[in-house]
Amino acid sequence: MVEDEQCKIPDEHIFRHLPKEYSHLYLAIGGEIAAVICIEDPLRDEAPEVIRLLHEAGLSNIVMMTGDNERTAKAVAEKVGVDAYFSEVLPEDKAAFIRTEHEAGRRVIMIGDGVNDSPALSEADAGIAISTGAAIAREIADITISANDLYALLRLKYLSDALMQRIHWNYRTIIGFNLGLILLGAFGLLPPATSALLHNASTLAIGLKSMTDLRTAQSG
Repeated sequence: MVEDEQCKIPDEHIFRHLPKEYSHLYLAIGGEIAAVICIEDPLRDEAPEVIRLLHEAGLSNIVMMTGDNERTAKAVAEKVGVDAYFSEVLPEDKAAFIRTEHEAGRRVIMIGDGVNDSPALSEADAGIAISTGAAIAREIADITISANDLYALLRLKYLSDALMQRIHWNYRTIIGFNLGLILLGAFGLLPPATSALLHNASTLAIGLKSMTDLRTAQSG
């Protein structure tokens, strides 16, 4: 309005000290700014705590990418506690950022809810969409969570960690136990029938253990 349209500012002090957490729409009448409409996209109360807990859960670099202007993006980023932020980004910028992270050897989780987030959701290692978001975002994403429960992100992290621990435990147990059976059989210390019985029993036991609820294992 000022730079491109050469509109005048009636009160420089008010213009320079508008609330940073809002997006601003300017109304000019007769070449002079007559009003500023402040639009707020309110920050969820639990957002700062969720970001803090995600850091504690092992996520090392949480980045906010938004199409909002620099001033609004900076104010929100400072409140929520992200590690970095990018303002005035386009959909292709988000996808390009993820490709850059992949080239650096990092794994990326993308959370979004709009049509503009779809390219990045597709590019990420794991795409998480918000249930109230655009249909194409939910279709492309790997996971969809409720918009009313940001703590679901933490539960997803804990459950995925518990699942990987279970997979690794199963792998080590199966390899170690079967290797022991092979060695005992090779040295004649274990009859084939007993070895087969122990092998099948261990397979059944590990299978039953793997069927237990991960949520119970995680909470414990």
